[in-house]
This record gives sequence, C-alpha cells and structure tokens, in this order.
Amino acid sequence: MSVSNRDSLDLYVVRNEVDPECAYHCDALTARFPTAEAVDFVAGERISLDEADGVILTGSTAAVYESDSRPWITEQEELVRELVDRDIPTLGVCFGHQVINSALGSTVEKVETTATLVGANLADDPLFDGVDPVVVSLHSDVVTEPGENMEIIASADHARVFGTRHRTAPLWTIQFHPEITATHRDDLIDDFGWQSEQFSFDDVATGQLFENFKRIVRRTHGY
Repeated sequence: MSVSNRDSLDLYVVRNEVDPECAYHCDALTARFPTAEAVDFVAGERISLDEADGVILTGSTAAVYESDSRPWITEQEELVRELVDRDIPTLGVCFGHQVINSALGSTVEKVETTATLVGANLADDPLFDGVDPVVVSLHSDVVTEPGENMEIIASADHARVFGTRHRTAPLWTIQFHPEITATHRDDLIDDFGWQSEQFSFDDVATGQLFENFKRIVRRTHGY
C-alpha cells in the first residue's frame, strides 16, 4: 500500500492521570482514538517516536509544578521538546496543554478551580474547524504565558492562555476537555463540584476537535 493510501495512523495517547478514581477523563480521551496505543506514562511506560505519526497528551489531577515529587513530569517535558524537534504532530489536553508550555519555558500557576461549561474565543485554526465555542473547563492550574514559539489560539474570561499553537512545529494545546460529555456529569459533580448554569452539554460539539487533529496528522505526513 502506498503512503498516500494509508488507512490507519500510528497514534499514541499518553495517559497522565495519577488518581485511578479520576481516570475516566483519560478513558474518554483514549476512546476518541480507538486505534491508538495507550501509554501509561505515570506507570513508567514510554513510546518510540520512530514509530509515531502523532501523540496526544491527556489531562491529570497532578500539577506540572510537582515535578520534584513526580519525576515523570520532567521526563514528559523532555518528550515534548523531542516531539517539537522531530516535527511530530502533537495535541496536549489540559495537563497536556500545561506540560507542553512548561517544557517550552512557560510557568504554570494554581488558581481557583473552574468546573463548568464556558464560552471560549477560538481562533481561525484548522484544529477548531466546526468546533462550537462552548467547552468543558475543568482545571485549577493555568499557563501564565505561552511557551517559546507558542501563540495563543484560544482564550476564556477566566484563562487568557486557553489554547496554544507552535509557530513552526505541528503542536497544539487546549486547556479545555472536548472528550468529556454529559455522561460524566455525576463524576464531575462528585469529584470537582461541577456546576453548569449558563450552558448545556447540548451546546458542546464533542469529538469534532479530535477528528480535526487526525486530519492534521494525515496532512502533515501526506497520508
């Protein structure tokens, strides 16, 4: 089979959750890429980038600034820089957004927890084609400034750096959670004090962003 007719992608979902009780968001993200290989980075699993068409970094209840007690975070920052050097398409979600920007020189700070649906300002970017601006916000840390060569492509009232994109490498990050749906509502209420008043999950275009990322991966490699 020629490269241009290739049907499947060699994708890796790097799972970063440290609390098994909260792993449902990792499960939901992994389910969006059913042919991808899931890698438990916290447990010590690693990937061979020689085989990777694209990489997705999940969220976590760990914090990027906990690297002294969680050495795997420093290792993941090293992975991020190698992904950039190799021009491997990468998507970071929530903690993934934070660890990518941290790896590229930014800082991450703890703020008040936001656990609700919010309206986001999304740039004209291929990652956001067909994505509604109502998104799931579930975080208590924020990126203070974009990392080196990263530009802001999404913002919200409570988080100015809500999404970023590398200026030259195929690297995107989002602070929000497109993988989370109404089916997770009870867990969100129990674990994070979820509140949804202004918007409904009916306003959320779940999954479209991930399909856009797959198209970006294919286009990057010419598949």
